[in-house]
Amino acid sequence: MSASAPARADDRVAPARCPPRRAGRGRSSAGATLLVLGTLLLPLSLAAVWARTELTDTDRYVAAVAPLARDPAVQNAIVDDVTNGVMPHVRLDGLLKAVPRAERPALRRKFTRGIREFVDKQVRQVVTGRTFPAVWTGVHRTAHRALDGSLAASGDAPVTLDLSPVIERVRHQLSGNGLGLDIVRKVPPTGVSIVLLKSPDVPRLRAGFQAARRGALLLPPASALCLLGGLLLSRRRRRALICAAAGCAVTCALLAAALALLRSRLLDALPAAVSRPAADAYTAALMAPLRSGAWTVIGTATATAALAATAPLTARPRRRTALDSPHRVVVGRPRR
Repeated sequence: MSASAPARADDRVAPARCPPRRAGRGRSSAGATLLVLGTLLLPLSLAAVWARTELTDTDRYVAAVAPLARDPAVQNAIVDDVTNGVMPHVRLDGLLKAVPRAERPALRRKFTRGIREFVDKQVRQVVTGRTFPAVWTGVHRTAHRALDGSLAASGDAPVTLDLSPVIERVRHQLSGNGLGLDIVRKVPPTGVSIVLLKSPDVPRLRAGFQAARRGALLLPPASALCLLGGLLLSRRRRRALICAAAGCAVTCALLAAALALLRSRLLDALPAAVSRPAADAYTAALMAPLRSGAWTVIGTATATAALAATAPLTARPRRRTALDSPHRVVVGRPRR
């Protein structure tokens, strides 16, 4: 007679021993490893996708910097840059010939200050005018294409923001004034530009761009697969989901903090000639999509963890044992 479980002397069935759980523990460890890896790859994926889109998509870049045309800090910086580019071409030697030599320095400073105020006013009228946003968009579209070409090529030519269209508007503005008729002939058609990327920095940015382009293709699916695989391998998926969501929120919060620190470091490293408020507005506009994406993930992950933690537990069916089987066979002492 066969028996489903060994019998004791008092006719009670002895429970069978459970098999070793090494396979289950290995599966849980693999799931936990995948979850940790997925949470670490998530912020890197966001950064890589952001870098790829901002460096390669001209339309997205132009849309990001377009609102800066109405930013007062940016407008003040443009007015100062254009005025500084115009003033070296203003010559007062002809006006000072009839003035005694001893009086020329003081009179030159007075004339220079007055002409600078006049030029500054005319440039400000251009920068704050209704047509300036279109000029601003065109300038940045040209600059981004130059940046894209520099990253695709093998040279190390600097990338500049050419303000020639603004100069042309200023020339037209100056030509409508009596004093401007004399100044406009001395304003060059080109020559005012802002260096966005110096020659030594081009190779480093090119290497970073190549890494971001590969990372944007590989990191997002790798992160998603690791998170999904970790949840599927976990024996306690509810707890695994809570831990994974909390981990994603924490890593993206670290990314947001790193962005704030990087922004501060970049502003501190700027030369004294660069307007800090304008650079702050510029970096804020460029980092806005990445910062928004990080906070979106933080909110979604936090909500997911909260819902998973507060959801009602479902009753798990109890595993049937030999004692619960209605067809168990009890082996005892033979009847006489």
